[in-house]
Amino acid sequence: MSANTSKIPVTIAGTGCYLPERIMTNEDLEKLVDTSDEWITNLTGIKERRICADDENTSDISTKAAENALENAGIKGADIDLIIVGTVTPDTTTPSTACYVQHNIGAKSALAFDISAACTGFLYAMELAQRMISDGHYKNALIIGAEKLSSVINWEDRNTCVLFGDGAGAAVLTAGSENTGRILATELGTDGSQTSILNIPGGGSACPIRAENVQDKLNFLSMQGREVFKHAVNAMKNSAEAVIEKAGLNADSIKLVVPHQANIRIIDAIADRLTIPNEKIFVNLHKYGNTSAAAVAIALDEAHREGKIQRGDNIILVGFGAGLTWAAIAIEW
Repeated sequence: MSANTSKIPVTIAGTGCYLPERIMTNEDLEKLVDTSDEWITNLTGIKERRICADDENTSDISTKAAENALENAGIKGADIDLIIVGTVTPDTTTPSTACYVQHNIGAKSALAFDISAACTGFLYAMELAQRMISDGHYKNALIIGAEKLSSVINWEDRNTCVLFGDGAGAAVLTAGSENTGRILATELGTDGSQTSILNIPGGGSACPIRAENVQDKLNFLSMQGREVFKHAVNAMKNSAEAVIEKAGLNADSIKLVVPHQANIRIIDAIADRLTIPNEKIFVNLHKYGNTSAAAVAIALDEAHREGKIQRGDNIILVGFGAGLTWAAIAIEW
């Protein structure tokens, strides 16, 4: 991926997010598995996470995040002509979650589809949307990262259940002008040789869930934590460095870095290797845990609404997920 040299700049017109009402604390998890608040906090930095209600689906939380982003952008659902949802926990295998969102927000003319890039899904969606807008075929895009990870978590596995939460974040991308900010550069990648270290092994065509294997819990998230940590730090560092160079930026010219919210140790390692001070790194991991495709989207919205990003600021979004996938995007706000 290269710097955005399109004649049509693409700007982020608005952001939004939605977090389910139910809060699950580390103390709550102590009642489910052999763990402790001290262990979870020291290992991950997470204190609590949000959990969807039983009747609250990925499309529901996606719709609420989308509505907040549309309001923030001052754009109606009917004005959206492209919807991309990044998720690994869709309502249904088919149709896509984006189709449900299209109907819910009244975007009758919008092209709508999902992408599966795990924790990098929102950034992959941003790359696709900005290219499709910059080509001149679309004007207003709605991108969403949303997950109901509680539906694919084994609540008896303390190595994974303490890490993840539910939530959704969204952004509206529009064809802009030279004075409205723009996506400066992107850097995306994939390493398909590492599919086994972070996956959901069952539930697909390779391993359908049947009566004879349902007890094996193959439809739950599986992770080799040490391997993921090692690859995450390297991939996020390398992609962030590459996109900073492509955008013609440096550590001093960057106002804020919004990283994937997976583990405070990963975030600290990235900040250290990029030589960017901690005060320039946005963190909300302690409140929500790892929400996969929603994590960067939720953090971006919170940073925006808290006034940590102002017009003309340069920011870096960077993420890493199963696949393995990674992405970094440089933005002039």
